[in-house]
Amino acid sequence: MAGNSTSKVTIKRTLIGIAVMVITLGALVALFVPFGGRGPGAGDDRPGDSAAGDRDGVDLARRITDFTHDTVARSDYLPPLRAQRRTAAEAVGLFLDGRRTEAGRRLDGIDFGISTFTDTVTGRRFAEISDRAAEGHRGWGRIYIDLSATSRWSVQVPHPVADSGSEQLGIGVLRARRGGVLVMAGAHRNADRKGRADVAHRRDTVFDAVCDELAARHLPGLQVHGFADSTEPGYDVIASLGSADKGLPTARRTATALRHEGFAVCRAWARRCALEGRGNVQGRGAEDQGVPFLHMEFSRTVRDDASRVRRAAAAMAASLPS
Repeated sequence: MAGNSTSKVTIKRTLIGIAVMVITLGALVALFVPFGGRGPGAGDDRPGDSAAGDRDGVDLARRITDFTHDTVARSDYLPPLRAQRRTAAEAVGLFLDGRRTEAGRRLDGIDFGISTFTDTVTGRRFAEISDRAAEGHRGWGRIYIDLSATSRWSVQVPHPVADSGSEQLGIGVLRARRGGVLVMAGAHRNADRKGRADVAHRRDTVFDAVCDELAARHLPGLQVHGFADSTEPGYDVIASLGSADKGLPTARRTATALRHEGFAVCRAWARRCALEGRGNVQGRGAEDQGVPFLHMEFSRTVRDDASRVRRAAAAMAASLPS
């Protein structure tokens, strides 16, 4: 009987010891694995530590519009160093190559972050690469990448706020066709008194470095702007190739699609138009790479009409690679 009693006590103590070990291990796991079950090293799809996190149910248009109104409109501008520009561009390239963890580490070095979300309208997932350093101070902008398909083209918004509503055209194009990358400036073009925030005319910006990276990967570029109705009376759109000529077939298709939607288009390759964008540096960068580039200007009347913005965006998207 004594032997049986001793055996029972030994078994009981062993079971208690195992339970304590399980509880301890559980506590350690809770300490090192964040909510959602994705710890460090959970795979290349893991987003960075940006404020947005990794979540569903985000309205892409609302998110970008809020950024434009709340940050871009009041942002200062701090010119980036060459190494910072290069890091941003290289990190975007790494992300497009599927090396997302490495891209996140590189972006950490310049205080940028990566987050992902599902757009409530399209149901597609997007990545957002954004400035985390006291947003509204540096004005370096954001990049949005459609994760539902291989990246095949870019839409660029260099003058949000200054060209009121131009970001809505960019959003519309990004939503209307898979495989897009949206590059957006982070400050008003006049945020810097020396003109250094006007990213469409500067080579020393994060915006231009990223656009150069995309052109080097042979992604055609579509850049959207806005003009006052009095600048080119009688026209809704000014379509041009900037200083390049590689995009002429695409430009013609785009102009035709816009005309079919009822837009009056001034075609800079066929006649003289105002604001032809020949000094646009992203256009010159695309030309150097032999990549198609379109410089699209829209009247204030068009940009103030949500229905016409949607139709214009759809017409432009229809001519992009898929």
